Amino acid sequence: MCRFLAYLGAPIFLDELVYTPAHSLIHQSLHATEAKTETNGDGFGLGWYGDRTEPGIYHEVLPAWSDQNLRSLCGQIRSRLFFAHVRASTGTALSRSNCHPFRHQADLFMHNGQIGGYRHLKRQIETVLPDTLYEHRLGTTDSEALFLMALANGLRDEPIAAMERTLGTVQSMLDRAGITEPLRFTSCYTNGETLWAYRWASDDRAPSLYYREEEGGYLVVSEPIDEGTKCWNVVPKQSVLRVDAGGIHIEPMSIAYGVAA
Repeated sequence: MCRFLAYLGAPIFLDELVYTPAHSLIHQSLHATEAKTETNGDGFGLGWYGDRTEPGIYHEVLPAWSDQNLRSLCGQIRSRLFFAHVRASTGTALSRSNCHPFRHQADLFMHNGQIGGYRHLKRQIETVLPDTLYEHRLGTTDSEALFLMALANGLRDEPIAAMERTLGTVQSMLDRAGITEPLRFTSCYTNGETLWAYRWASDDRAPSLYYREEEGGYLVVSEPIDEGTKCWNVVPKQSVLRVDAGGIHIEPMSIAYGVAA
């Protein structure tokens, strides 16, 4: 499983969250405590918003803890909204195109979880993508496929309903194929203004997700980035968190199976 963080608020330097805390994302790339695997060394990525509408992206297949370019960038980039992700592959290749976050125009998406039995469904999932989105598929991960499916389902206009439709479609595919491996989906999506964080699973083991209010902003993480956890709030299972100018809002997710993309 992967580890990630997302920040929305007053501009800060990325290293304040990616490197500085005692259990920072870089520390988690070696010593995650709430993931299936302790080490997340199969590449990493950053996505951040600056003065332009389209976010910047940096991906690398090296382990995050050993990349000096990442340290330098995080010490120089100041952003009001950014994603950071360290990857533990669930079976797809180590490549820059498979590293999160994924970008489409002004949007960013990153994921921690899996589509159970994805190798058996990959072709079927890709066939439901319209040509206009399939041509933007750069890698081979289930995470990128879920993002493009959600975009096809209207993610920009209906960030919650579109994701519900997408998960329902995939779960229906799993059921029809007789695949009992779970669909687990903890992810973050942003259109450059608002942040959504989803936590859902077809079993009772949805990957962990936390949030808290920072001085001047909000932070969403796979696991706490400091030694104390009392100031962190758990995002409930089967729910979605929205962060915008009005603060934090949480509502349940309702997954209807059998809805085509």
